[in-house]
Amino acid sequence: MIDDDAAFTLRLAQDARDLRAAQRLRYEVFVAELGGSGPLVDHEARLEADDFDPIFDHLLLIDNRRDPAALEDVVGVYRLLPSDRLAEGGRFYSEGEFDLAALKSSGRKLLELGRSCVHPDYRGGTAMFHLWNGLAAYVLERGIEVLFGAASFHGTDIAALAQPLSYLHHNHLAPPALRVRALPPHRQEMNLIAASALDRRAAMAGTPALIKAYLRLGGFVGDGAWIDHAFNTTDVCLVMDTERMSAKHRDFYTRKKVREG
Repeated sequence: MIDDDAAFTLRLAQDARDLRAAQRLRYEVFVAELGGSGPLVDHEARLEADDFDPIFDHLLLIDNRRDPAALEDVVGVYRLLPSDRLAEGGRFYSEGEFDLAALKSSGRKLLELGRSCVHPDYRGGTAMFHLWNGLAAYVLERGIEVLFGAASFHGTDIAALAQPLSYLHHNHLAPPALRVRALPPHRQEMNLIAASALDRRAAMAGTPALIKAYLRLGGFVGDGAWIDHAFNTTDVCLVMDTERMSAKHRDFYTRKKVREG
């Protein structure tokens, strides 16, 4: 683990080089480490890209000690798309997996999150904390009301994921007004184990840290998961209403806004 807060810079991608550095980190995590793929993955250049990259903001965590010319300086990334940037009739990335009608018809300011990853050498330290701080500032500056996006379990073995998926369904299902739905043909029901038969410890142990972090903030999941064979993941759609955040985390965002005002 590498952890030296003074060496980090947090900012949005500013040019094509920044985007390529983000795509390089995504390749190393999603393709080389986790076995994912996709139509625009460039194995020779080691870049993970898609058609949505040009319209997203890319929040970058940069280690200033690493070589930018070699695209090695970006050690954390978040991909962000506010709803007011969509052209009329435009689509969010996650609409390939989930029916977002409930969110898109709400009239509220939305922010789609995705492609969140941290370089292996920086996990377990403050890297994710820095990214979350940057996300908080982005949300406050733009008056975002609802955050959402696909979050992944590694692998597509549903039997192995039955405990965590069922736990999410029984305990963190989004209210009807925010309840997105996984789409066929790769939809997977999450109600696999009765609530009375759940092993909470096993369910939590099988849930990725990022998903647990969203849940602690008061997040919900949509109805059903989606099997992403290309990325070797099982995806759930996380939804977070900033008005329903726990008082503790609302205070964090409010204090941050006051300090930066």
